Amino acid sequence: MTTTATQHRTSQHVAHPAFRADEQLAGHLQQVLVDLNDLALQGKQAHWNAVGANFRDLHLQLDEIVDAAREFTDAVAERMRALYVVPDGTSARTAAQSSLPAFPRGEVATGEAIDAIVASLYAVAGTVRRVHDEVDAADPTTADLLHSVLERLEQLAWLTDAERRAPGTSVPAAIVV
Repeated sequence: MTTTATQHRTSQHVAHPAFRADEQLAGHLQQVLVDLNDLALQGKQAHWNAVGANFRDLHLQLDEIVDAAREFTDAVAERMRALYVVPDGTSARTAAQSSLPAFPRGEVATGEAIDAIVASLYAVAGTVRRVHDEVDAADPTTADLLHSVLERLEQLAWLTDAERRAPGTSVPAAIVV
């Protein structure tokens, strides 16, 4: 009898992870994943369709937002796998579950594109803030990842929104200390 190189194992593989996510943690990470995935899609939509004043600056800023969203999507999905959660980044799941406001279709004036992408950046940041404490209680290591995501998203929102702000007249008003 000849042995082939591709023999199937008949015994069950058993791993002994120090920590596994529960359903609540898995659900929170899935929501963050979906929102980040949608942010990357919206960023490219804006990148392709924004027109008007300061187009070039916005075009480059949108690339930075998309790169960050994609990097964080991958980091969150890989963290999910490390915790024995199967991430779902499909377009169907993203469309059904995203908590981001819809991005306008067609050509979009640069100011409107800025307002829309900033709203989406803050929506993802809101999701991260909403789930943070429960994630931290379940797994502080995963909460550390969310800290990085939140810090960068809020920085990108500030950098992008600054294009539309006016000193002393924007809402929310700046706090002067």
